[in-house]
Amino acid sequence: MLEKENHVFEKTIVVGIVTQNQDEEKLREYLDELEFLTFTAGGEVVKRFWQKMDKPNPKTFVGTGKLEEIKYYVKDNAITTVIFDDELTPSQQKNINRELGDECKVLDRTNLILDIFAQRAQTSYARTQVELAQYQYLLPRLTGMWTHLERQRGGIGMRGPGETEIETDRRIVRDRISLLKEKIKTIDKQMAVQRSNRGAMVRVALVGYTNVGKSTLMNAIGKSDVFVENKLFATLDTTVRKTVIRNLPFLLSDTVGFIRKLPTQLVESFKSTLDEVREADLLLHVVDISHPDFEDHIASVNEILKDIKSNDKPTIMVFNKIDAFQPVYFDENDLSIEKTTKHFTLEDWKQTWMNKMGESNTLFISATDKLNFEEFREKVYEAVREIHVTRFPYNKFLYPEYKEAVDKDSDS
Repeated sequence: MLEKENHVFEKTIVVGIVTQNQDEEKLREYLDELEFLTFTAGGEVVKRFWQKMDKPNPKTFVGTGKLEEIKYYVKDNAITTVIFDDELTPSQQKNINRELGDECKVLDRTNLILDIFAQRAQTSYARTQVELAQYQYLLPRLTGMWTHLERQRGGIGMRGPGETEIETDRRIVRDRISLLKEKIKTIDKQMAVQRSNRGAMVRVALVGYTNVGKSTLMNAIGKSDVFVENKLFATLDTTVRKTVIRNLPFLLSDTVGFIRKLPTQLVESFKSTLDEVREADLLLHVVDISHPDFEDHIASVNEILKDIKSNDKPTIMVFNKIDAFQPVYFDENDLSIEKTTKHFTLEDWKQTWMNKMGESNTLFISATDKLNFEEFREKVYEAVREIHVTRFPYNKFLYPEYKEAVDKDSDS
């Protein structure tokens, strides 16, 4: 294990494949993200392995030769964890475990994300949701977990008891899943009541890819104290705050970040958390414009919004981190060199294709430095006000122009 700044990091390698549907450039992006996920979970990636294949090997994910290469590297370099970029089937995980031995943990992207969620869950509700997702992931893989008995004691004479133990464990896990689902149902009802008790205030939800600055933005707008860290999934629990811009109050919620290849178990168990998005009147889709894959991130978020039937809501595209865009050398006299944000003013940003994504509902800001924050607050105010006026067309206390109209009617 490696030690950095008093933290112990597990020595890890990551593995991916190039296929017909995933070229080398795309794999590099995924492995970059997998490396960041590994760092977030407490690992240090010391090497990457990848292979070109038409499709994953149904038995070992990668080819037998590549797996042999990984096996020798693991032994020679005391690697404690091997992480695969795609979800492994139970049989693949069992076969790879058999090859690499008991000393090395074999995980896939789903398992890694579940582990991060387990670390980050703070409230009882979040822990229950994560535990449910973990058990749902574990259930079809129980057989593979018993292979150590075969190696330690041999298969003969152990098949009956082993099978009995597996069936016992399966029953325990199924019972636990049922119990957790019931617990979540109860909490869901309580949360639905809480949401209904919030009255008729307009609801605004921050959505976006993980680590794009949603919590930082919420702290900046709502003067709340939401945990912020430069790691993936820093926020799991939905935070809702009453926020006021000028004289207009509304509810602002910070939701869990999305990610490519989001495990289906998590989408299922976090349905109630995503209800904050479903019930929102307005979405602020936050994008990290400094990230090289921000277009893919937008597409991934839109796909998940579509899955939870929230893709048709009024949305403001908020391109965040304009201060963090990596500058490159630029020569005004050499038109072949692409202009970058070092030379971008807000007017320059507004001339880009990104500005047309949300028609007139697009903003370029820095939540950390509060760049262009006045325009951001004004745009949010106008959007919330429009929704509020539609809902309460004669609220004279909020809108002076309506108060004047009502007063004139009274005089006449």
